[in-house]
Amino acid sequence: MTRMTRWGVTAALTAVLVVSVVGVATAQDKPKPLYDRLGGVYSIATVVDDFIERLLVNDTLNANPAINSARARVPKAGLKFQVTALVCGATGGPCAYTGRSMKESHQQLNITEGQWQAMVADFRKTLDKFKVPAREQEELITIVNSTKVDIVARATSQR
Repeated sequence: MTRMTRWGVTAALTAVLVVSVVGVATAQDKPKPLYDRLGGVYSIATVVDDFIERLLVNDTLNANPAINSARARVPKAGLKFQVTALVCGATGGPCAYTGRSMKESHQQLNITEGQWQAMVADFRKTLDKFKVPAREQEELITIVNSTKVDIVARATSQR
């Protein structure tokens, strides 16, 4: 092999190696979306199913007559579908939530701080049941907490 040919082969191999290493570094630098880290829509739907089932038997929530009335109007399967789509989209997945806004869908329910905390506790129990890692749990709780202002009823004097 001539000196020029050896140089060309060496340069080509070096270029391939650099591109490969840079490509791997770039892929590692960009974290996976939460949606992917949770396992995608099937895993999300499984967690939502368990979570909604917990909420339906939660004594704190059941003590609110407005929540009971809403449950009578909204089919459980439809609620699970909408919550799954909401979580899927909010975590970076391909789903599109098409339901009403959090404010609109909760404004007549008069949800208290205690009821909110009961819901969050049930959510954490579900996440623990499915062994969702701590980092992902905290990201999910942050997403949930971002809706609190639209869900928890403020005292009449604050409105």
